Amino acid sequence: MTVRQRPGAPGAPPLDFTGFYEAHFHRLAVQLYAYLGDHAEAQDLTQEAFCRVLERWDRIGAYDDPSAWVRRVAWNLATSRLRRVRTAVRHLARQREEHVPGPEPDRVALTAALATLPANQRRAVVLHHLAQLSVAEIADQLGAPEGTVRSWLTRGRAALASHLTDRQEAHHA
Repeated sequence: MTVRQRPGAPGAPPLDFTGFYEAHFHRLAVQLYAYLGDHAEAQDLTQEAFCRVLERWDRIGAYDDPSAWVRRVAWNLATSRLRRVRTAVRHLARQREEHVPGPEPDRVALTAALATLPANQRRAVVLHHLAQLSVAEIADQLGAPEGTVRSWLTRGRAALASHLTDRQEAHHA
C-alpha cells in the first residue's frame, strides 16, 4: 500500500480512484465475507462502501490512508446489517403462528352460490341480508327503483335456494 503525503505536501501525486478500487475491493470483500458468512452480501456492502468513497473522493483521496476510511465504512455497514438481521430473527421468534380454521362448508357453499348470481342480484342480496340495509336504502345506494330492488332480491333468493338445494341433494346422494 502506498503511503500518501498529506494534502498540500509538495510532490504528492493524486490517487486514482479506479486504481484504489482495484487494489482494495477484493481484500475488503473477503474480510466482510468472513465476518458475514454471505458472499453476495459482503460484495454488496463492499460496493456500497466504495460508492460512498467515490461520492467524496476529492476529499478522501487526499487522506494519508483512504483504505482505512473505506474499510471503516464497510465494516460499519456489515455490523448494521448483522444487527438488522438479528433484530428480525428475534422478532420472528416472538411471533406466534395462529391457526385460523378454514371457512365452514356452509359458508363456502353460500359464497359459491352467490358467485353464480348476476351482479345486481348478488349486490341486493348481500346488502339486504349481510349489511342489513332496507329495500329503500339499497334502492338509494344503487340508484334503482325500490320495485327493481325487490325483484332482484326475489330472483336472487330463488336462485340461491335452488343452487343450495341442488348442492345439498348432490352431497347427500
